[in-house]
Amino acid sequence: MLVYPCGLDVSSRSLTFLAARLREHRRRIGSRWRRLPVGRQALLVLAHLRNGTTYAQLAAGFEVGTSTAYRYINEAVELLAALAPTLDEAARAASRKAYVLLDGTLLPIDRIAADRPFYSGKHKKHGMNVQVIADPFGRLLWASPTLPGAVHDVRAARGHGIVDALAEAGITCWADKGYRGAGGTVRSPCWGRWETLSAGQKAVNQSHAKIRALVEQAVATLKSWRLLRRLRCSTTRTTGLVQAVLALHLASSE
Repeated sequence: MLVYPCGLDVSSRSLTFLAARLREHRRRIGSRWRRLPVGRQALLVLAHLRNGTTYAQLAAGFEVGTSTAYRYINEAVELLAALAPTLDEAARAASRKAYVLLDGTLLPIDRIAADRPFYSGKHKKHGMNVQVIADPFGRLLWASPTLPGAVHDVRAARGHGIVDALAEAGITCWADKGYRGAGGTVRSPCWGRWETLSAGQKAVNQSHAKIRALVEQAVATLKSWRLLRRLRCSTTRTTGLVQAVLALHLASSE
C-alpha cells in the first residue's frame, strides 16, 4: 500500500484536547508502553472521524497493525462519548438562549433492503435518525443518540425526552412540519398545502422558515465529519461516534 502526506482540516485545539484526554486515560489505567504516543494516537483518531479513513489505510500510514488502529480508535471514541453533554446539560445551556432550533437528520448506513427498521421512507435510504438542537445562530448544542431511520422525527424527539426537557426549562423551540403535534414549547408551521393556506398562514410559515433555516448549519457541522456521511460500522456503534464528534466539536469551539 502506498503512503502519502495528507492534510486534516481540524483545529489544533481538537488535537490538544483529545491528546490530553488520552494521556489522562493512560495514566489512570497504568499503561506503560504503546506503539504510538498520545499525540499520534489522537491524530489517527481525528483522521478516521474527520476523513472517514479506513483502519487499513490508517494502519499503513501510522505503521501499526490494523487491529491496533481499531483498538486505538475505539478507545478514544469511548472516552470522547463519555464527555458529550447530556440532554439536561444541553437544556441548561440552552436556557440562556432566546430560543433553540430542532431538526432531525439521517446518517446513511450500509444495509440491504430487508433491513426495514433502518429504512427512511422520507429520505429513500437506510440510515440512523439523529436529533439536533442548535442555538439561534445555528451553532450545534446537542445531538441525540441514534435511532433506526424508520423512526419519525416527532417520535424520536418524544422518545429522547427532548420535548419534555425543553418544556420543563421553558425554552421555545422552532421545528419543521415533521414535529407537528409534539406539544410543549415546540412550534411548527401551519399544516396544509401552500395553495390551501390563508394569507396569514402563509406569512407565518415564511417567517417560521426564516427562523429555523439556520438549524441546517448545525446539521452541516455534524456531517462535516465525513465518517458520518456514510457509516459502515455496526449500528450499535453509531451513537458513540455521534457523541464523540459532538464532544470534539464543543471542545474546539469553546
